[in-house]
This record gives sequence, C-alpha cells and structure tokens, in this order.
Amino acid sequence: MDSKSDMFFKQATKWKEELAYLRSLVLDSELCETFKWRNPCYTYKNTNVLILRSFKDYCAISFFKGVLIDDTYNLLEAPGANSQSVRLLQFYSVDEIVKKKQCIQDYVQQAISIEASGQKVVLKKTEAFDFPDELQQKFKEDLPFEKAFKALTPGRQRGYLLFFGGAKQAKTRIGRIEKYTSRILSGKGINDCTCGLSKRLPSCDGSHKYL
Repeated sequence: MDSKSDMFFKQATKWKEELAYLRSLVLDSELCETFKWRNPCYTYKNTNVLILRSFKDYCAISFFKGVLIDDTYNLLEAPGANSQSVRLLQFYSVDEIVKKKQCIQDYVQQAISIEASGQKVVLKKTEAFDFPDELQQKFKEDLPFEKAFKALTPGRQRGYLLFFGGAKQAKTRIGRIEKYTSRILSGKGINDCTCGLSKRLPSCDGSHKYL
C-alpha cells in the first residue's frame, strides 16, 4: 500500500467507506498501489490500469482502457460523450459494492489481462474530428495562428476542437477561439498551466487562483 494513498483514504470526507472497500477489492489483485493525479492509482508492471475517484454524486473505479473490457454485466459508463478509452464503474453505497463484488473483481482481472497482453486503444485521429467553420475561417485570416494550432500535440488539438465545437452558437464558438488565441500561439493546451506555479506541470492545478 502507498503512504500518500493511506492519507487520501484517512482524510476522505465523502464516500469514505465505499472507497475503502473498493481499495480492499483492488488490492486483492496483482495491481500495485501508487498515488497520481491526487487519487489512488493502481498499476501493472508500472503501467496505469485503474484509479479510484470520488465525485459529488458517486464514487468510481476508472479503467484507463475500459473501452477494451468485455462489459458482460452492462455496468461500464463513459465519463463523457467524447471519451474514447476510459470507462467507469459507478457506486452509490457499500451495499451496492458488496452485491457487485464478483462483477468488480471480474472487470479488474480483465483490465489486468488487457494490460498484460499489450493491447492498445485505437484512438480516433485528430483529422477525424470536426473542425468548426469558425476555426477554419480563423486559419484563413491568421496564418501564424494556424501554424501554432497545428504545431500542438494531437491531444491538445483535440481538446480545443472539442471545446470550440461544443458551443451551439457561432458567436460563442468565435468567442472561445478568440479567448484562447494567445494561449494557442504560446503552444499551450486548454488545460495547461500558464502561470508556471503548478505542481503538476504542464497541467494546471489551480495555483493561479492564489496569485
């Protein structure tokens, strides 16, 4: 067990019993416990397999390659409409976890087998995502901006495409593009730190709020 994870479970104010029970089930497998992204993370041969998460309305086991798991019990949920890989097992009580103990253990073992076999999730390429008309117009009007956008990593490009394209109105899409233009020109992703104070670089951890 990991000392930082120990502290996480001790200090938990929500879903404390549920998380503790899920931890016991996960540790009954071959996975090793560590602490990443402020949550207990479980690895197989140093590769991330799953993470325990606490949300407002539920706690969950989040499988990094959950889309590859055979969802025999029809329990897995995508965390968002555009999630290509991660899948969640959501829980609302200890009793529910007890009833689904065998299901949980089966999914955990599947996740380990997937990692052991070296299977990879085939992600949709950036080119396959929709480029909003407003963004394409911005490219035509501002070549340095287009060059900077296309120089971003594929993941950063997809983050912006989903954010820009998620707005229903053209006015809102234009506003979002303009707001993030300087960030894109500086080579930053939508969730990257810009103040340099984050302890989770390159990601933002909210340190700018205390400036």
